Amino acid sequence: MSPASHARSGLDLLLADPALLSPGRVGLLTHFAAVTADLSRGVDALVAAGIELRCLISPEHGYWGTGQAGVGNDEDTDRTTGLPVLDAYGVQGEELDRLLAGAGLDRVVVDLQDAGCRFYTYMWSMVDVMASCARLGLPVTVLDRPAPLATTAIGPGLDPACASFVGRLGVPLRHGERLGGIARIVAAHHLEQELDLQVIDAPGADGSAPWVAPSPNMPTLTTVALYPGTGLLEGTTLSEGRGTTRPFELFGAPWCGPELAARLRELELPGVDFREAAYRPTHADFAGERVHGAQVHLRADLDVAGTGTSTEAFDPLAVGHAIISTAATLHPDRPLWREQVPGRPDFIDLLWGSSAFREGIEDGADLSEILAASPAPIEMSA
Repeated sequence: MSPASHARSGLDLLLADPALLSPGRVGLLTHFAAVTADLSRGVDALVAAGIELRCLISPEHGYWGTGQAGVGNDEDTDRTTGLPVLDAYGVQGEELDRLLAGAGLDRVVVDLQDAGCRFYTYMWSMVDVMASCARLGLPVTVLDRPAPLATTAIGPGLDPACASFVGRLGVPLRHGERLGGIARIVAAHHLEQELDLQVIDAPGADGSAPWVAPSPNMPTLTTVALYPGTGLLEGTTLSEGRGTTRPFELFGAPWCGPELAARLRELELPGVDFREAAYRPTHADFAGERVHGAQVHLRADLDVAGTGTSTEAFDPLAVGHAIISTAATLHPDRPLWREQVPGRPDFIDLLWGSSAFREGIEDGADLSEILAASPAPIEMSA
């Protein structure tokens, strides 16, 4: 069996049989990582197959992934097809309804590469569009994709007070699902109006497709595997490595020293090693400053492209907890948490899904105690 046949997605099935999609005017929620098995742009392939695309709808980072965190699309027309690109990042509720209604669509098709973590926003772009389509009476088709973290779910659920665009619903922090599975759960249990949902399932094996980085700071499968834990650093005053070639692997702060890596090495966490490191980010936190800290390495015997060993031989949440709790212990005089936006929960609470992680770190709790104090995840079946 060829590598391409292992990597087939819902998009590839639709291209093989366009009759799977009812005729009509289509808006495509997508980005540049939504490629065919031979790595061609999905947009171009759908046009060539006769699908009546009327517009592209772009999530965070824009269609081409040129925007950093918190940035949407930077082009309003796709250069190859001439299709308008609707920037849906940060658009929800009635504003999103108006955006979709004004496009003159008969259906919205979703084709996005996810990273398997609750606070990765493409899932919530899909959910927001599903909710809007339910209100507008528009059917939705999700073209599912093999997912590198479609494996055991781990982590807490979500306190409704902490619902945000980095977590609308209490799926586990590493949710262990493909986007098609999430779509089915949402449509069955979590929409106020009924939605006509079609999921074209991906036959390819999880982890088999070549990794096309779906956002600027998700460059490798190692990053993907670590992200559910090291992504929590975004809620702290530590650098999570943005502005380097190893985001979510490098971490530290100008006030850290060699003791951070030394303490982490002493913990002997399964599946990972820590190396003392210094770096100078080109942008984001501490841009242009010298940051001292460490790099977390997945051990060489782990298959980071697979569905089992890479994600089950270590616990990314234990890695995130170890880094943050160790930094808190070593630097008690330094503010640990990212500055709070007035009127909103702490950002670390939005990432974790409740205040349990922040309060547990402050109390010196271990990870099991923090998880016991956290909300339980929702039922992960449709």
